[in-house]
Amino acid sequence: MSIDADHLATRLSAAISATPGAGGDAMGWLWPALLRELARGRPVTINDLARVTGRSAAEVSDGLGMLSDTEYDRRGLVIGHGITLRETPHQFTVDGHALYTWCALDTLIFPTVLDRPAQIVSPTPGSGEPVRLSVDPAAGITAVEPATAVVSVVVPDGCAAGVRAAFCNQVHFFATPDAARDWLTEHPGAAVLPVADAFDLGRRLAHNLLAGQARCC
Repeated sequence: MSIDADHLATRLSAAISATPGAGGDAMGWLWPALLRELARGRPVTINDLARVTGRSAAEVSDGLGMLSDTEYDRRGLVIGHGITLRETPHQFTVDGHALYTWCALDTLIFPTVLDRPAQIVSPTPGSGEPVRLSVDPAAGITAVEPATAVVSVVVPDGCAAGVRAAFCNQVHFFATPDAARDWLTEHPGAAVLPVADAFDLGRRLAHNLLAGQARCC
């Protein structure tokens, strides 16, 4: 499938920005720093984020409060927002750190944000057949198995749910387009993209985010 990745990235950016808890101004200065700290494979403190962003602890605390679905451990340390230390179906390995993400598209966005290659394993909903791929921020998809894999994409319609429920929970890897057929029937208006096209979309979303022009999951 050929897509206009710029157009779709713009639509997704606008839709996710309008979703409650998308983060507001905190996305521009806090969210990328939080991802980089989480990618170290350990819980993140407010002081960690204050140090790497040059903001006060109070500013960091207020910024975290603007990010919906942020995950904390029992000590109140941050363990997830997009990248998470809690197990999900989407395994995401960076620099030897075994991590997870909230959705399939996250795994294709975050290598650009982190400027690090990643290895991904994610099961096909229903059958459980794994999709395995390697992503490089400069070279793109360097390996994918099976070659027929696709990624589901939805455009949130301004629902009252947070970003994770409105978008992330609907975005999966499927081993083949046929494997996604029933899912597409249940999700009118959704689409599936070849992995290379989904990476192209994810890279555009990442660049929009880093330029302060987008909000992402």
